[in-house]
Amino acid sequence: MAVPQSRIIFLSLWLLTSCADRDAKRHSIFRYNQPEGIATLDPAFAKNQAVIWATHQLFNSLTEVHPTRGIIPSLAKGWSVSADHLTYTFLLRRDVYFHDHPAFSGGKGRQMIAADVAYSLRRIVDPATASPGGWIFHGRVDRQRPFSAINDSTFILRLAQPFPPILGILSMQYCSIVPKEVVEMMGRDFGRHPCGTGPFRFGQWEEGLALIFYQHPRYFERDSAGRRLPYLDAVKVSFLDNKAAEFLEFRQGRLDFVNDIDANFKDEILSLNGDLKAEWEGRIILQKQPYMNTEYLGVLQDTSSPLLRTSPLRQRTLRLAMSHAIDRQKMILYLRNSIGVPAINGFVPYGLPGFDSARPKGHVYDPVLARQLLVEAGYPGGRGLQPFTLYTIPIYAEMGAFVARQLEEIGILVRVEAMQRGSLLERIAKQQALFFRGSWIADYPDAENYLSVFYGPNPAPPNYTRTSLPAFDLLYQKALLETVDTARYAIYRRMDQMVIDQASVIPLWYDMVIRLVRPDVLGFHPNALNLLELRTVQVPSR
Repeated sequence: MAVPQSRIIFLSLWLLTSCADRDAKRHSIFRYNQPEGIATLDPAFAKNQAVIWATHQLFNSLTEVHPTRGIIPSLAKGWSVSADHLTYTFLLRRDVYFHDHPAFSGGKGRQMIAADVAYSLRRIVDPATASPGGWIFHGRVDRQRPFSAINDSTFILRLAQPFPPILGILSMQYCSIVPKEVVEMMGRDFGRHPCGTGPFRFGQWEEGLALIFYQHPRYFERDSAGRRLPYLDAVKVSFLDNKAAEFLEFRQGRLDFVNDIDANFKDEILSLNGDLKAEWEGRIILQKQPYMNTEYLGVLQDTSSPLLRTSPLRQRTLRLAMSHAIDRQKMILYLRNSIGVPAINGFVPYGLPGFDSARPKGHVYDPVLARQLLVEAGYPGGRGLQPFTLYTIPIYAEMGAFVARQLEEIGILVRVEAMQRGSLLERIAKQQALFFRGSWIADYPDAENYLSVFYGPNPAPPNYTRTSLPAFDLLYQKALLETVDTARYAIYRRMDQMVIDQASVIPLWYDMVIRLVRPDVLGFHPNALNLLELRTVQVPSR
């Protein structure tokens, strides 16, 4: 739908004059595009990257993920853990204030206290909220007194049983701290008029046109020189739904960065080795970072399913043959211009704490072994096999075609059927997809998040393949009781090897964050969770 010119002029003038009113000396505005749109700014519904990126600017949680130091305090100054690892006591910062809002006395944002933390986490598990993040505490927290405010500066979390990744869970956007009075005043409109403690505060949202955030003048964090963060005056989000138009805006200097590179421009910008081509040197900055995301092919494992019961894919040997028939290195080189790492070390990706490039041992490209395994499965040269259907989404149709060609070389025929993501997820959830392409992006930096995908009692999601291995399930339960990180990581590696040996999934590659950034943007760094971190970003005044 065409946007009236008057709205565009109004919004542009509103942004510039508002920035000028607040600080006549500088108007530093960071600009990015969100092609998928943003459905809400309520962190209780932050289930996709678009919402996570936006709400990450407006809210804080008790903990956060540091690029090199793991889980560190955010709203919490620190914490202690009881000897039985069931009680976590958090001491909160006393210099944290909510954004200004009419719900507060005099419209001035008040100090955040422990009662806000207890309220925010209860809100996540409250059925009335219907948050998609309710699963993060399900079966993990004490049923009677999970969240308690002892006083204004002390919050207690009680677990039902030890769960070492809980500090990572608390860093998730779902666990953002919100003020009760604003949530109750705004009701269902809280997602359109949010209020948090984050480095930026809500400004204005013109549907389908732009979203504006302003600097939070009382934000608690400072840099090493004592200067208050953030440096930016404002953040502007646009909503061009066409990646070609997005890239054009970036080239013309109207966006400060582009996340990922559209396939149509990949070869124009990158060499096959994943480097910036010479003609772009000095004009843009290429950022690459290991990304906690594993791309894979999944095979249904529920033996009670008629779909699997009558399929040759129920044979582990056949699935192993398929895995060894795929040249992951070639796939990464030609389809992704070397953006990614071939997944030959298990399902848990490169970049996670405890990752070991020598263990577990995954499946390398070996067509001779693949053909031998086909013989062992009773299908020499693929004789006797009917074509399989590989379900995927349109942007991975080329990858599906590559897999089909590779499997055809050893005698296995595959048809590729691309459909919209929602339709594919529904088909998988209903066990109507025997062979499908999937990905798993970490919610928090612990391998448990990946291995839960194969824990028998788990539904789909996360157990999309319906894998059920009793020995694996026992190790999963043992790992959760292990409080020594190195010992827990060793258990994780044993579990990962079991997944690879079972071949319920065929890992393809460990992903990478890739960003194109304007050279005049400073302090903008990628991270393994691909969060949009803008607290320390600086851009020229505009």
